[in-house]
Amino acid sequence: MTAIAAVPRAVLLNPDLGVADAGVAWWLDQVTLRLRREVAWCWHLRGEGRPSAGGMPPFADSAAESLDLTRYIGDKRAFFATDVAARHLSERLAGAARPAASQASGSWDWIARQAGLDDAAQFVLALALAARLDAALGPVFACCHNDPSRTCPTLALAQRLWDEPRAVTACADPAHPLRRYGLLSGAIDGHDTTDWMQPLDLSPMLVGALADPASCGPAGLVPVSAAGRRLPDTALGLVARLATEPPSALQIVALAGSRGADIAGWAAALAASHGRRVVTLAAHLPPDRAHVQAVLALCWLRDVDLVVPDGWQSRGHAATSECWFAASLSQPVRCYVAVGDGMAEPPASHILPTLRLPAPDYADRVAQLTAALGSRAAALDGTVREAARRFRLDDRPLANVAHMLRARPGPLSATELIALCRAEAGGRMGALTQPVVPRFTLDELVLPKQQAAQLQTIADAMRALTRVHYEWGTARVWNESGLSVLFCGSSGTGKTMAAEALAQALNLPLYRIDLSQVVNKYIGETEKNLARIFDAAEESDSILFFDEADALFGKRTDVRDAHDRFANIEISYLLERMERFKGLAILATNRRKDLDDAFTRRLRYVVEFPLPGLAERERIWRQVFPGGVDVGDLDFGFLAGQFELAGGHIRSAAFNACLSRAAKDSDARLTMADVLVAIRRELDKLDRISTPGQFGRYADLVRDT
Repeated sequence: MTAIAAVPRAVLLNPDLGVADAGVAWWLDQVTLRLRREVAWCWHLRGEGRPSAGGMPPFADSAAESLDLTRYIGDKRAFFATDVAARHLSERLAGAARPAASQASGSWDWIARQAGLDDAAQFVLALALAARLDAALGPVFACCHNDPSRTCPTLALAQRLWDEPRAVTACADPAHPLRRYGLLSGAIDGHDTTDWMQPLDLSPMLVGALADPASCGPAGLVPVSAAGRRLPDTALGLVARLATEPPSALQIVALAGSRGADIAGWAAALAASHGRRVVTLAAHLPPDRAHVQAVLALCWLRDVDLVVPDGWQSRGHAATSECWFAASLSQPVRCYVAVGDGMAEPPASHILPTLRLPAPDYADRVAQLTAALGSRAAALDGTVREAARRFRLDDRPLANVAHMLRARPGPLSATELIALCRAEAGGRMGALTQPVVPRFTLDELVLPKQQAAQLQTIADAMRALTRVHYEWGTARVWNESGLSVLFCGSSGTGKTMAAEALAQALNLPLYRIDLSQVVNKYIGETEKNLARIFDAAEESDSILFFDEADALFGKRTDVRDAHDRFANIEISYLLERMERFKGLAILATNRRKDLDDAFTRRLRYVVEFPLPGLAERERIWRQVFPGGVDVGDLDFGFLAGQFELAGGHIRSAAFNACLSRAAKDSDARLTMADVLVAIRRELDKLDRISTPGQFGRYADLVRDT
């Protein structure tokens, strides 16, 4: 085996541009000598002898020069044998001793063997490499092309310089190894065709790897460490295939994990299991055809596997419709790709079975948070366990939380720990839900004792989930599920207010499901929207509030046509996802009988919100007005006893009374007339007849209205 030369050898026009690989140096020397000899011939053909001052020969008619190739073929050979400069260059070409073939991985000779490159192909590749290495060659190329605008080498030029022009013709084939391995790009306007005058396109990313295989490689490729990650038993079959089926073409390994899964780390663990290395891209290169081919070619040269960055497909130009791998299916590189990153399905022969990645379980999350807290963990033991259950963080967000905890020495409160975890869990509900800021507390609810106790029980049950699931062992039986409750009752009885009060009590984010965005007339789209909501809510405990739930959770019907069948599928999907949901789902409806009976089993609690009685109505009247309003003139006992209104209607009347008073003057003092007029209009809105007798001794205040 021949070692790579220790001292770079100057072989190009610029003497400071040396290369260490003896094989590369020999081929670049071939390029430079043949170019110099061709320039001497151009002087002879176009000029009248070479001027003493040097310089480049003049340009002539290109068509005439091409037509005269046959005419001057004998003269050209004779010129190479008789002209002093040309003969000297020919003798150097003939006497150049070819170095012994190197066995080093990544060397020029290794590339030629692995890709099956003949001498003509190696010369074409060396010509392209020389153009990338030495800027001084541009005018020389233009001179040989007889065109001042063509400062890059082409296949046409390679054919003129090489001793066997027909051998260069094979390099024009899109299936040629130079193009199959991505060493040269064969794309023109997105098509795999080759123009003889098209510049030989060698990506700048490959220049370092070709010129100096001992270099550490470009900064764009970053090694990935397995970091002691243990592969699950489900990966054993895939590991066996990876070890016994090296890629002969593009090989894609699909890894399925939740948002935040450490795809690169898992890929490194898979590769390490059979002695391979993995790299990923540090720079956000768009997945354009040339970039993809160059990156894969570089991975092949470095003998490493590639982890495709998350969402790489979406970074392409808007005009690019092809998949990132479309032009690279022939390149023998293994790529690890996250399922769900927008990747289209590749041909079956190029993809291996998908591996589903396990997310950190409850014990893993507890262990990582405890380790990150260090000595502070003992004081926050209960909060750590609660956070580990509530925030089902995957590899990367969990690592981020651990990093932030280590970076914040000193005391840490339970509230701060929960806030850090919630910030990493984030929210991806998008337009399908509306975040609700809780305005009420459980103490502000005016409900009968039974309903108030039920709401307190729901809050206590949510707080007890950690103990019951992970200390008592119900997590395995109930799939770590949360709670689903039903709030039913007439409009205005406090269902929405109760949902906000629970969110306040549990310190959980509350999201109202926007039916206008979720329900879609196209078959299957509603289920997809619901899946996005539930998947996003699974990352951390939250409250999903389905107002007017009967619109989604209606009864299944007998199948009479396709619409009935797909409507039943939608309801069945909801039933299944509700049972697996790990947070708190609240369904609110004033039409309980319209709900499907199958939901009853999946509901942990059903809370009936009745119309308030006399005592509850008076409490509502007394607390419904804001503190800045003077209500000293109001007869709350009369208002509660005379008008049987739900809490929502009482709030509506109170608000309208405030608006009416503010429109009259700036005195924030409500009178009975203001409130009674608002009540009468609320009764009209409800289509309920109001009589003067109903207003008793205050009838005169509303008679004119």
